[in-house]
Amino acid sequence: MVVNDDTEATGRDGSSRRRSARRRVLRVVMSAVCFPGVLFLSAGRFNWFEAWAFLFFFFTCCLVLRMWMRRHDPALMDERLSVAPDVERWDKVLMGVYTVLLLMMLVVAALDAGRFKWSSTPLSVRALGWFGLGAALVIVWWAMGSNPFASRLVRIQHDRGHTVATGGPYRHVRHPMYGAGIIFCMCVPVVLGSWWGVLPSIGIAMLFVLRTVLEDRTLTARLPGYREYVDRVRYRLLPGVW
Repeated sequence: MVVNDDTEATGRDGSSRRRSARRRVLRVVMSAVCFPGVLFLSAGRFNWFEAWAFLFFFFTCCLVLRMWMRRHDPALMDERLSVAPDVERWDKVLMGVYTVLLLMMLVVAALDAGRFKWSSTPLSVRALGWFGLGAALVIVWWAMGSNPFASRLVRIQHDRGHTVATGGPYRHVRHPMYGAGIIFCMCVPVVLGSWWGVLPSIGIAMLFVLRTVLEDRTLTARLPGYREYVDRVRYRLLPGVW
């Protein structure tokens, strides 16, 4: 029996898409289980209002953002949920370190605020933290709406016709989502009620600063038009500062 090459290719593509879809579902499920599991196991209790409030806020925002992407830019959603083979090797390393630091932040904050009460953030500071979380997510939403190539991992997306994003927040800084990520990670332990949890967040901030430098080098060298964009938009994370 002779099978047409196109049929074979279609079968391989379909199988690849199914495997990719399964990996995406697994990644979403693991994220949904990991955050609550780490927090409540480290805290040693479930009656922790701050943790429940944060989880409700976080997963509600993620759900709304995912629904918005699925409707307005499904290609970007697929890009962010997948891991392409041409992702920069150094970025895989950095994101592995980021995952470790993120888990450390949650564990330390939960041990502090949820179990041992080593420290406590005042109500006014927690309110400021909630404002920061909201502001960070607004920036992320704005950036995704302005950049159809806002991948989760650094790569030159030749397969998607990668071009330089210059609208929205990218008019002011070159890496608005990293700035939002720093704000978000600094605010999470604060709203949970922990000062000690901020220490791993500082590590995450330093990691994102390094990532912006390395990504700038990669994009300047390999993405047409990015060098000219750097000349126009001088600041990486914070307008007027850096």
